[in-house]
Amino acid sequence: MIVPSIDLQNGQAVQLIGGREKALDAGDPRPIAERFSRVGEVAVIDLDAALGTGNNRETILDLVGRAPCRVGGGIRNLETARFWLDAGARKIILGTAAEPDLLSELPRGRVIAALDAVDGEIVVEGWTRKTGRAVLDRIQELKPYVGGFLVTFVEREGRLGGVDQPRIKELVDAVGNSALTVAGGVATAEDVGRIDALGADAQVGMALYTNRFDLADATAACLKTDREDGLWATVVTDESGLALGLAYSDLESLRFAINKGQGTYHSRSRNVLWIKGATSGAVQKLHRVELDCDRDTLRFLVNQSDPGFCHLERSSCWGDATGLKRLESTLWDRKAAVVEGSYTGRLLSDQELLSAKLREEAEELAQAQNISDVTHEAADLIYFAMVAMARTGVRIADVERELDRRALRISRRSGDPKAPVKGRI
Repeated sequence: MIVPSIDLQNGQAVQLIGGREKALDAGDPRPIAERFSRVGEVAVIDLDAALGTGNNRETILDLVGRAPCRVGGGIRNLETARFWLDAGARKIILGTAAEPDLLSELPRGRVIAALDAVDGEIVVEGWTRKTGRAVLDRIQELKPYVGGFLVTFVEREGRLGGVDQPRIKELVDAVGNSALTVAGGVATAEDVGRIDALGADAQVGMALYTNRFDLADATAACLKTDREDGLWATVVTDESGLALGLAYSDLESLRFAINKGQGTYHSRSRNVLWIKGATSGAVQKLHRVELDCDRDTLRFLVNQSDPGFCHLERSSCWGDATGLKRLESTLWDRKAAVVEGSYTGRLLSDQELLSAKLREEAEELAQAQNISDVTHEAADLIYFAMVAMARTGVRIADVERELDRRALRISRRSGDPKAPVKGRI
């Protein structure tokens, strides 16, 4: 797949040729990151930190909160590496600092070693000094310590000259079960497809910023289909991955969806572009497009508005939601309309009552011992917690994102109980 790249200087997105000459200034990186993230992880590189001329820490912290990012540039010690992992970077990219002593202190699966090379020879110091070390040899040295490699073909970087497929295949074989991302020279969407077919990802900057191709072209280049009409099956899910229905996509609908951030498909019955909700109001905000392992099916993760995905005005084509999703829907309905005699309505309007019930149910869960009691008390507590969430406009998806963010932390707290605070739930 494609890994879109955002290189930062003085808080702005830029593109350099050969790592030195500024080719363009793309401005505010935030809207760029939002669009790029619709196809997966975004590579965010702090050029100022890499060059020792400053840093873009605050900007990157903002981007990490908006998009799934792999962060690189100026990460030369354990403290900085841990900072970015704790801050929510999906992965960190280490260059010359990628040595076994440091790498062994970090989670292997979240570390990428960046190897910059000219004609297969590693170069350092801003690509100005050759080291005499071969990329393939360096991969063997670092493979036990990292989950992936980023290999940049410096002689091709920023020049849109195309890719060297035999060399990429050689690198794929060398990295084994580690992931490989390559950069430099990607000029067409077909280049991205060829790299994907070889078993690697393509990190792309210049071609995207100069509109040589777009994210939809790159995604489509990785796809295949055995359908006579050439459409791609598209599984539509909510943000948690719960299936809402099945649709179909072509390049036109995929491009509209990614560029506009809206659930859009190809209507087989009318043979036209189908913008979900354009007439019914049941619009979808598109968060991400994913490819399955066989590259013949898409998954759209969306935020589905009421009355739901199904034309029968249900949340999904398999009926209404159950469990926590059903409870959430009920609570938000109660919030939107006053229901006479509703206990939920009373809780929503009475903060003091809700606070008391939360404390009471938390204590009862803490005292529960057997499976039945724990199940019962946990259900009670979850109900009251979700009332508190609905009261303040928090969705399950928001809590899940927070849990995912916390799971990325590698620095652990002691977990000791806090001193009670008067008046606090």
